[in-house]
Amino acid sequence: MDPEDRQKIEKIIADRKKAHGRLVQGGSGVYKAFLEMEKAAYTPGSLSTAQKELIAVGIAVVINCESCMEWHIHQALLSGATREQVLEAIDVGIEFGGGPATVSTRFALKVLEYYQA
Repeated sequence: MDPEDRQKIEKIIADRKKAHGRLVQGGSGVYKAFLEMEKAAYTPGSLSTAQKELIAVGIAVVINCESCMEWHIHQALLSGATREQVLEAIDVGIEFGGGPATVSTRFALKVLEYYQA
């Protein structure tokens, strides 16, 4: 993996952790309510947590949210999704997002490589 790509991903992770800490400690109840909603959304039901994370991967590609791609690819892998499943979720994002989503996919593939290295 290119060292610049690794640094970018690690900066996204560090920035997210820093912002999360600030919002939990000093934020309003809105962020805490969001965390509860997130917990409920990813709790297994008819869909497994891994399946829900794969849905989020596809959405993250469509909206070109690099931080979202990093988080949800990692969570999908931690939840038991395979590399092939993540790649298929990225493919669904490309189909929904068209040409612009292919640009987002470049970053998503780097994140997958980061966590699979």
